[in-house]
Amino acid sequence: MKVLKIIVLVVLLGFVGIQFVPTDPNLSDVVPDTDFMSVNQVAKDIEHDLRVSCYDCHSNNTQYPWYNKVQPIAWFLEEHIKEGKEELNFNEWGDYSDRRKRSKLKSIASQIEDDKMPLSSYTLIHKDAKLSVEEKERILTLVNDLMEELDN
Repeated sequence: MKVLKIIVLVVLLGFVGIQFVPTDPNLSDVVPDTDFMSVNQVAKDIEHDLRVSCYDCHSNNTQYPWYNKVQPIAWFLEEHIKEGKEELNFNEWGDYSDRRKRSKLKSIASQIEDDKMPLSSYTLIHKDAKLSVEEKERILTLVNDLMEELDN
């Protein structure tokens, strides 16, 4: 029983201790001119859909939930956002080459069509981020229109 108490105490102290390890939040007050919405003059309804469903992980400004203050959750979210931004950062869209834009647009379409994005782990907590059939169709239409523009 004494060993169990020691183990619980060590785990508890470890948990409290990791709360003081800082993370690097993905927060920016600036929307750059290179942002996807600015570069492509996206309709308001599609802009809303993308901001709610994509921008937390694929931009330079995440709207963090309250539980982001708790470790190790904050580390998990920080790593997840870092990976998302490496794959696609909507704030840097204007800096991408046409070839990269085309590749990203194809990937966006594929991910949405295959229900891989937004991630189910994200929509489990963020119910409003789940895309309806109509929202998917609007985004896919935009993606296809942008690919056509790039091809011309």
